[in-house]
Amino acid sequence: MLKDMKVIQMRFLFLLRTIEQMKYVIARELGVTLGPDTSARANGSVGGEITKRLVRMTEEQLTGQYRLQ
Repeated sequence: MLKDMKVIQMRFLFLLRTIEQMKYVIARELGVTLGPDTSARANGSVGGEITKRLVRMTEEQLTGQYRLQ
């Protein structure tokens, strides 16, 4: 049981790091400098794009079309 929890925790931390990296990649693509001095609209556009890509990746994976780029 403890081993299973460790595996789940490791996967969760990996996902958090991956999404954090994704956030900065997308911000760079959109020309947004993330931070408290950036408008909520600009920061929100990054979050919206993350959501859009995660949904697309999940849909493709569920239909067997997803390929790592």
